[in-house]
Amino acid sequence: MKIDLTETTSSKINQALVSARRAIGTPAIGMVLTLVIVTDEENAYDALKSAGDASREHPSRIIAVIKRVSRSPRARRDARLDAEVRVGSDAGTGETVVLRLHGELAHHAQSVVLPLLLPDAPVVVWWPQDSPSDPAKDPLGALAQRRITDAYSAEHPIDELAGRATTYSPGDTDLAWTRITPWRSMLAAALDQQPAEVLGATVEGESDNPSCELLAMWLADRLDVPVERTASEGPGLTAVRMETKNGVIVLDRADGTLATLSMHNQPDRGVALKRRDTAELLAEELRRLDPDNTYESAVKFGVDRLHAGGETTPAPLAERDERAPKPGDEPKAPAAKKGATKKAAAK
Repeated sequence: MKIDLTETTSSKINQALVSARRAIGTPAIGMVLTLVIVTDEENAYDALKSAGDASREHPSRIIAVIKRVSRSPRARRDARLDAEVRVGSDAGTGETVVLRLHGELAHHAQSVVLPLLLPDAPVVVWWPQDSPSDPAKDPLGALAQRRITDAYSAEHPIDELAGRATTYSPGDTDLAWTRITPWRSMLAAALDQQPAEVLGATVEGESDNPSCELLAMWLADRLDVPVERTASEGPGLTAVRMETKNGVIVLDRADGTLATLSMHNQPDRGVALKRRDTAELLAEELRRLDPDNTYESAVKFGVDRLHAGGETTPAPLAERDERAPKPGDEPKAPAAKKGATKKAAAK
């Protein structure tokens, strides 16, 4: 069911949501969070589709904020709010509100969104592209427990990743990190099967892919070894090589779908390591609402220490948490730090 509202208010939108639920016999119970998507008209369809697919796992009220800023001197007078309310089969397993903010109202999106948040439910804000430099200080980001960005969509992804380190606040995360979860899991499992001191590592992937940088920083941070970052044509992240005292561990994925895990004195094994779509990545991020300490530690390691074809020098131990576990120390969860669970995803 769809309801179009022009020159409306937040109060009228709430009334439309109640009326729509009554019309189709669907109560407001069962929704576990509010997902706010800040996007533009061009990318709104793809973002809403991904959010709708993710809502099958996390029933949500999805609020899409589309700002139509006007530079006209009449912008204040032209300020208005148009909305589209979707409930039932048109809104996944929850309900969707598409807000189009015109004129001066586009600068005050938080005042429109606040009355539409589900009461007593967590709030997550997602910027599919054009994310603010400091998400936690953004007026909409300040409403949320979790803030999701995507450095890969930026014009200069590596610079964007460096900015994430300087402005990090608890609750921030990035889909570039989510993409490497299966890679981190496989590498940690390999070290569990063949425990040995790691002497160094190499991460190979596209030169402008922030997921490759994050994986290299994670390895350097957790293992306290030099990490070499090399460039390839992709797609995405293509290989990781770890030199250990017991031999070499190689995880190689040349085609973006199937990887090969090679270890000393063991036969090569095929591993499903496909590149996941945005809906899968978003669904993973919505599974946790607590700060991701492992991501924080990795991103703060410093992208400036990574150079294509050069080595990454770890920070002095005195500058790092000496209690942080190393990948071979904890079975099944070596990436965790200070009790945080593993997260994030392969590209």
